[in-house]
Amino acid sequence: MGRWPARLAPLVVLALLAVAAPARAANPVTNCDPLDPAACMLPFPNDLFTKADPSTPTGLRIDFRLADMPRNVAGKPIDPGPYNMNDGFSPGQEIVTHVPGLDNQKAFDATGAVPISDVARSFDPGQPVVVIDATTLKRQLIWSEVDANPASNSDRNLLIHPAANWQEGHHYIVALRDLRDANGNLIPAQLPFREYRDRIATSDSSFEARRPHMEWIFRRLAKAGISRSSLYLAWDFTVASRQNLSERALYMRNDAFAQLGDTNLRDMKVQGSAPTFVVTQTTDFTPDKNANIAREVQGEFLVPCYLDAPGCPPGASMAFAPGSNTPLRLPGNTMAANFDCVIPRAAANAPARASLYGHGLFGSASEVTAGNVEAMAEEHDFVFCGTDWIGMAETDLPNAFAALADLSHFNTIPDRMQQAYVNFMYLGRLLIHPNGFASNSAFQLGGESAIDTAHLYYDGNSQGGIEGGALTALAPDFDHAVLGVPGMNYSLLIRRSSDFDPFAAVLYRAYPNELERPLIISMLQMLWDRGDSDGYAEHMTSRPYPDTPPHKVLLEMAFGDHQVTNWATEVEARTIGAQLRTPALDPGRSPEVTPYFGIPPITSFPYDGSALVVWDIGPTRNGGAQGTDPPPLGELPDRAGQDPHEAPRSEPSNRLQKSDFLQPGGEVVDVCGDHPCYAWGWTGP
Repeated sequence: MGRWPARLAPLVVLALLAVAAPARAANPVTNCDPLDPAACMLPFPNDLFTKADPSTPTGLRIDFRLADMPRNVAGKPIDPGPYNMNDGFSPGQEIVTHVPGLDNQKAFDATGAVPISDVARSFDPGQPVVVIDATTLKRQLIWSEVDANPASNSDRNLLIHPAANWQEGHHYIVALRDLRDANGNLIPAQLPFREYRDRIATSDSSFEARRPHMEWIFRRLAKAGISRSSLYLAWDFTVASRQNLSERALYMRNDAFAQLGDTNLRDMKVQGSAPTFVVTQTTDFTPDKNANIAREVQGEFLVPCYLDAPGCPPGASMAFAPGSNTPLRLPGNTMAANFDCVIPRAAANAPARASLYGHGLFGSASEVTAGNVEAMAEEHDFVFCGTDWIGMAETDLPNAFAALADLSHFNTIPDRMQQAYVNFMYLGRLLIHPNGFASNSAFQLGGESAIDTAHLYYDGNSQGGIEGGALTALAPDFDHAVLGVPGMNYSLLIRRSSDFDPFAAVLYRAYPNELERPLIISMLQMLWDRGDSDGYAEHMTSRPYPDTPPHKVLLEMAFGDHQVTNWATEVEARTIGAQLRTPALDPGRSPEVTPYFGIPPITSFPYDGSALVVWDIGPTRNGGAQGTDPPPLGELPDRAGQDPHEAPRSEPSNRLQKSDFLQPGGEVVDVCGDHPCYAWGWTGP
């Protein structure tokens, strides 16, 4: 997800040192579910952990209890407050439950649960792991796995993932049936569930109060063709509403642009004033010093700050009026966001297209000076400008490690990420406003503006590809975006990323219970959604938010990526309705039975829509010096051979494809001919 700053190691050490120092029943202190006694909040997600709230779009509100929350080594439970502002669970929520006996790969294979390599098996009539829409009874596209990380089988959970996101506001039922152990023996349901399933009465009034709801679940499953008697376990959950997931970011966007005098954000017309900015440094380059870039311009611009501290520093979070999901802004609070822009030599001949650039994991705006970005700027005449992805920028690393040591502060990361979206949108407005950058001599060559202010675009890589999806869903000033080596849903990404190693060292030291870790990581996504494309993906392309233009997206994936797992890219492609450039891979290269199932192929070019393009550096060869393996099937990163993470953007043909897309009426063109798209010298088998 990006290159690591040199100061990462000491921060890890400091963080480690810090760690050392529907009808249901619940009592007022704890809300544990007896259906899965392995840990209090299993199975998860679970509507048992909600309460009725007619004021929300779903009619529910999360109701996590302090006593139930996972604790760190200091015995401190995670603060449930930020979660309890949600009206449902994440659209990308990983389902977690513990099944004694189904705790190893041999048992998983014997059970025949749908694997990551064959998601089409979600629809097998006898599929033992099933998720259905509780209203439509439609079977959902999923995959399952046994957690590959714990040292002991007793700590291994069954994990179930959506292969395309759960829909906002929808209600789902999870059903597990005919589960087998490693010897192929049927695993019997645990007593609490059997008491519901087999209509065994108990003297526990709290337990019995839930029975009508369980009977409703059994009736819905029966209508879906799932026999009550076959069940090992069943429960339900509700996904958060569109309003709940997006209302904070949309409020901040709308309020910020209203302060500029622009209250119509759907028409893609610049109205009102430009944000205030100052140029702090201008660096001109001779052709000998930089063959691609004539000038680098750095500075700052003012943005309304919606966090609870002056200037929106790392560690700040949102404050809300009681009963409200609208961020409270301190009167007059602003932040000085940085910008770093590169002007290509080509702009001396014709004004350059204006594009935002999104940097990689915990990086900075200075990534705009990377070789591939400068090459793209000169080859295709773009001015690229970047700002820090605050919340997950280099300056945020100390806060990130502190938050992992005490997850009660985790909300500070996605809260600041939402501020980053406003910052990027203001920077975009500066690029195309006539009184913005174009009016300043630093952005002029020969007395004329170096920027074509007619249109704005977005190009981002790694974290810039991940966060760029959320920005795209919110953006009022551009309608075409390239997301390089992207994915979504950090809870799915992190344990499959080689970048997670230093963060895992802190998180695992703070929360050593291996059985609870998948629960914790899944839970975090409920907050992360607001600072992750996962929470906005349903509106990234064809279903725009109110007062927002529709967008088209080009996903550029590196096959076998070590940092951003391909599985997360596929989920994103299915969710946003992208189509696949084919042939995507050479025969036998993919670990999937039906490669890219659920992502329809593009039938002709140029293609006017959102697309997924796969780039491949070939199989591992020459002792691992070249090529890479396919993505692992388990929840582990690919570490074999070369990391192809930077391969697509290094190819001139890839940059040509991006350029043809990032223009007025831009379309996806085929730059690879009758074979897969190859990179880094690989020419095929």
